[in-house]
Amino acid sequence: MMLNNYDFNHTENNNEMENETNTYQPLTPSGSHNNNKKNPKNSKKLAKKIGAITLSAVLFGSVAAGSFQAVNYFSPFSKTTGSSGSTASNNSSSTSLLKTTAVSGSSNTGSLDVSDITTSAIPSIVAITNKSVQEVQDYFSQFGFGGQGQPQTQETESQGSGIIIGKNDSELLMVTNNHVVEGADTLSVCFIDNQVYEAAIKGTDPENDLAVIAVPLDSISDDTMSKIAVASIGDSDSLKVGEQVVAIGNALGYGQSVTTGIVSAVNRTLSSDSSDTQDSNSSDDSSSATYIQTDAAINPGNSGGALLNMNGEVIGINSAKLASTEVEGMGYAIPISRVSDIIDNLMNQTTRTKVDSDKQGTIGIKGINVTSDVQEKYNLPEGIYVSEVTSGSAAEKAGITSGSVITKFDGKSVTDIESLQDLLQYYKAGETVELTLQVPDSDSYKEKTVSITLGSKSATSSDSNSQPERNENSNDRQQSGSYSPASAFSIR
Repeated sequence: MMLNNYDFNHTENNNEMENETNTYQPLTPSGSHNNNKKNPKNSKKLAKKIGAITLSAVLFGSVAAGSFQAVNYFSPFSKTTGSSGSTASNNSSSTSLLKTTAVSGSSNTGSLDVSDITTSAIPSIVAITNKSVQEVQDYFSQFGFGGQGQPQTQETESQGSGIIIGKNDSELLMVTNNHVVEGADTLSVCFIDNQVYEAAIKGTDPENDLAVIAVPLDSISDDTMSKIAVASIGDSDSLKVGEQVVAIGNALGYGQSVTTGIVSAVNRTLSSDSSDTQDSNSSDDSSSATYIQTDAAINPGNSGGALLNMNGEVIGINSAKLASTEVEGMGYAIPISRVSDIIDNLMNQTTRTKVDSDKQGTIGIKGINVTSDVQEKYNLPEGIYVSEVTSGSAAEKAGITSGSVITKFDGKSVTDIESLQDLLQYYKAGETVELTLQVPDSDSYKEKTVSITLGSKSATSSDSNSQPERNENSNDRQQSGSYSPASAFSIR
């Protein structure tokens, strides 16, 4: 019979079921009591019990099935093999980064309080100190007293800010402005816990005023690592005029401080020799660098710090260098989306430290900066015009000729002699690098890349010197398609 084969194995409600089955006497198989007649009342009772047991079984089965599915759904061990693999992959990809400062928010106009943004973002902001030795002349040395007119050296110190953007296997990486770190003999970084560590330059882009610096991970204490964070990067392209923003940085070198304001304008272009600005949408030069304009106070020391949206995401790199002292409420920041590829490239360059002066590499040319006036007058590309190649120098051996214009050194743009000399401080004699040139080609210039093995200062011709020298004709002139500068500086 069906009832004899039904088995209640679940531990719950077994007693109740057992009581019911004990009171129930199964039907005798046919042939056992041939002489007995069926009782109608017994049949009714039997039918009721069958119905009750069947209903109980259905209800019990439904509850058990539902519980099983719920356990499967919520259990972390119930995922399929494919999902498990995906989760493992995500975890492994995030192990190379510190915790981020991302804060949940609904949009760029988010509803976060400024204090929440500050608490979340400030662990990713650092203070940078640049120490360098510069030549100065005091009042007496100018007239030959005390130092026979020779310049004196003096250690100078400047302050700036930076943003923690990631790490690799051996270094913690921060982005800042190039003008914050240029010319540095030593760089140091102060984290949120006021611990200071020595840093080195990883890559620079003077044209975009960007630099990435690095601190060795093995020099950072576990306590400091537990308190700092990698910044969350936002989308500056989605900014709208009027949105509230927050600026964080090492203003005036006093330590991290916070100012607030709004986005006053986007896509601003700036004149290099004035504070004039214009909307790039109305400019014919689509290649001009654009900036975010804000009325949040951006003071000296804020350079390289973060401009954040109301979700706590970095949407700009503050640049106090672009702020004019003649106006109020007009600060500028480099849009993060515009320079994200540049930052990625700088993060992957070789970290370099300054080389001792007597071991630095040399090129062996005399050159002059190609200013905007010279570009317009002589139709020259921007860079360093090579007016003379020193005999026996690295430049001569590499096939560089006078009349060429140097535009890149080891993949880094150079727009003036000073930026090239700064780069050479990080390269030893004997290193081979690529030099990008613009060389004369009929009435125009064409790009050419040459490999140059840097020479040593001791092997440089004695004709080279670091002082400007005059040509016979003191006026700029153009003869046979070549530019003859009035003065040229040696680039050893």
